[in-house]
Amino acid sequence: MSGDTPETVYDLRGLKCPLPVLKTRRRLGEMASGEELTIETTDPLAVIDIPHFCNEDGHELVASEKADGGHRFRIRKG
Repeated sequence: MSGDTPETVYDLRGLKCPLPVLKTRRRLGEMASGEELTIETTDPLAVIDIPHFCNEDGHELVASEKADGGHRFRIRKG
């Protein structure tokens, strides 16, 4: 992530499928192409759902890593 762009973290912990994807889609819809969004989720299905969502909607999954009690994803809006 470049030093001049503050990281936006969207806390989706505690939400179950399909809410993490739906809320991520809505948030990305408010962002400009090329902007990055980091989401945190505890939904175990997110490791399948988020990469699939990015692929289907034309976004880039920049990073995916285990986080405290869940997963953290960084997505660049397509």
